[in-house]
Amino acid sequence: MPVMTQRGPCLWTQLPQDDQSPCDRYKHACCSYQGDVYLLGGRNSSRLRDFWRYSVVRNEWIQLLCAGGAPPEELEEHSMVAHEGFLYVFGGTLDSAYADWRCPLWVFDVGKQRWVHWQGKKSSSRVPTNRKGHSAVVFGSAMFVYGGYVDMRGSSQEFWSLNFDTMAWRHLGSDRRGSGPGPRHSHSAVANQDCMYLFGGLRGLREQRDLWRWNSTSDTWSCLKSISGPSRLVGHSAVLHKDGMLVFGGGESQNAPTNCLWRYSFSSHSWERLAVLPGSDPPPRMRHCCAGLGPSYQPSAGGSSPGSGRSPGPPEGKLRPFKNKCFPSPLTFLGTEGGIELETFSTEGARRDGAGLPERRAGGERLAGESARRIGSCLTFENRAFSTQWSCEDGELGVLRKEEEEEEEEEEEEEDNVARHLPDLLLVLGGKPLSQHTALSVWQMTLTEA
Repeated sequence: MPVMTQRGPCLWTQLPQDDQSPCDRYKHACCSYQGDVYLLGGRNSSRLRDFWRYSVVRNEWIQLLCAGGAPPEELEEHSMVAHEGFLYVFGGTLDSAYADWRCPLWVFDVGKQRWVHWQGKKSSSRVPTNRKGHSAVVFGSAMFVYGGYVDMRGSSQEFWSLNFDTMAWRHLGSDRRGSGPGPRHSHSAVANQDCMYLFGGLRGLREQRDLWRWNSTSDTWSCLKSISGPSRLVGHSAVLHKDGMLVFGGGESQNAPTNCLWRYSFSSHSWERLAVLPGSDPPPRMRHCCAGLGPSYQPSAGGSSPGSGRSPGPPEGKLRPFKNKCFPSPLTFLGTEGGIELETFSTEGARRDGAGLPERRAGGERLAGESARRIGSCLTFENRAFSTQWSCEDGELGVLRKEEEEEEEEEEEEEDNVARHLPDLLLVLGGKPLSQHTALSVWQMTLTEA
């Protein structure tokens, strides 16, 4: 039996989705970036190729019909990571003629809302072939891909890195017999500081429960032994959480999903199964996706994690862009010096630029648009004491004037600050078995205090 700590139990809640949500699916990919979650492809009754962005603050999905050429085709069991304004999608086109002559890598520019395919045609430089069920993590300015299922060859033990600055692939070699995880697919992996942690999955046709650590400094693998911990798992998910790793769902076989949530501590090298508040049990899930948001899911200093690429936390003394609580609230003004206001606005109906984003004025500020309206139930923003004056006149929210040039830099950082200070929560999106409803299944987990 696992040793339980004084950590509080988990609270699971389902987030209702409306008709504008993606359909339920499995074998898809998702990642978080600047407070939003991006979801791509997967399978329902057939392969999918739709691309969505989810606003956690507004509980709102937007389908991204992006400009530019070379969007991904139908993908399943692919990977997607984020780094400094770009999303990197790899693999998932098994049995596709596409993979015979190009490296299955796509790049999405978040700011310009455009897909840009990396033209990795076969040349003298070696690139990874197509695969599915691999893992992908981010260290600094590079993506590291391990394993995957490669056509008729089955599970792979290949280890690759992609340098985001040069877009050059490097083969890190296949581990020597007994010196690493070996051939593996449908496993999970997270990055923390200078190490990658890889857990479970399929080695050939055998489910695994072993945990491996790769040290990027010494380029060595080590197997981390533990008496307790999850059983053999395949089709599970893992995310970085503080000084540990959360592992959710999966199953001991392809058709036996579980709803267990485990945490592995990097410092104590021990597992614990997290308790659940009575009446809030999540459904069993397999081949789902997990996304962690908030400061507890950000990488620690010196490391980087998938979906981040940002340094953790703002300097001391800065106000948080919004409070970490949800409550219905109309527009509220605080009569305190500095003019801090609590406001909630929808961006629906906002004037948008050619990339589908709210229109910018000179200096980088966003206009909320003529039909900006208040929302009765969402996260309430805590605006910093801007010297900018705002007015609502004839239904239009506009900027009257700016008194300090420094606000230009602050507004550029505002979205990033929002992402850093989201309430700590874990989202579980989709997975098998599919829900009875057509909309995507989304569950939220928060850890309570002991």
